[in-house]
Amino acid sequence: MKFCVFGAGRMGAQHIANVAANENAVLEYVCDVDLSRAQALADRYGAKATDDPRVALDDPAVDAVIIASATNTHVDLIVEAAKAGKAILCEKPIDLDIARVDYCARQIKGLDVPIMIGFQRRFDATHMAVKKAVAAGEVGEVEVVTIISRDPSPPPASYIKVSGGQFHDQMIHDFDMALWLAGATGTIEICAMGSNLVDPAIGEAGDTDTAQVMIRFANGAFCRIDCSRRATYGYDQRVEVFGSKGMVTSANLLRTGIERFGEAATNARDTLLPGFMERYLPTYATELDYFINAVSNGRKIDSDFTSGRKAVLLADAARKSLKEGTVIRLDLDA
Repeated sequence: MKFCVFGAGRMGAQHIANVAANENAVLEYVCDVDLSRAQALADRYGAKATDDPRVALDDPAVDAVIIASATNTHVDLIVEAAKAGKAILCEKPIDLDIARVDYCARQIKGLDVPIMIGFQRRFDATHMAVKKAVAAGEVGEVEVVTIISRDPSPPPASYIKVSGGQFHDQMIHDFDMALWLAGATGTIEICAMGSNLVDPAIGEAGDTDTAQVMIRFANGAFCRIDCSRRATYGYDQRVEVFGSKGMVTSANLLRTGIERFGEAATNARDTLLPGFMERYLPTYATELDYFINAVSNGRKIDSDFTSGRKAVLLADAARKSLKEGTVIRLDLDA
């Protein structure tokens, strides 16, 4: 499968490296508004560089695109790529504005093009094991999903101002995880609370850095999401699914698996992985394999456009709940 990757920043560079390393993929183009940055990566992997998306989209040799450019470019690139008949893997979110997401949906309606939204946590080995156990009925009927997601340190306030805020940037992964693990449909209720406890600059930028969200699904089951922009002990990523027959959890990953025994401590383990890329780096290669296999074999993509839209709807509802101090009812299937 021949790819063009849009975006030559941190995420784009990771996707580019994964495409170049995948035996079932060929990197044809790197496209970025900064042509020199695109050229540097294209030269490294033997691809072509361009700053004009149409060059790649009009090339019949290109089978698929990966959209890893700035969030405000996602909708236009999805629409143009879909009209060009290219399979699409787009980083989350589709857009920060649900009106733009719905505009995108209208523009691509009826186009028979595979579209996948890159919620890469679905491809983490530990989270996948939890999902498999839930699907196999090990916990019985799901009653409570608990998701803990804490970054080791906050991003700069300059990033906060363009990120869409904690619900749309950090917690959107957790909204997708909640729906994925619970298999939720229909009407949900969501209540959000947030504070500024970590960095005053984040509060001055109009955002929270510590937030709690409670969701009640249509069948009465709950999900609690615990998010923080600071965890002094490392990148804290845990999931628990509790049900009528038991419980399954996904624990944190450590730097090493060693334990120390001595006068100072017993069963002393190593620290957590330090950050996002260290924790989830392998998931991007697994995600790419899934995308290639699904497109090549005509299989339904699980993390599709509708999944991406639902995550934005939940983020919007959480922000509204925080602002209004009330519970928001939302129909996921509307």
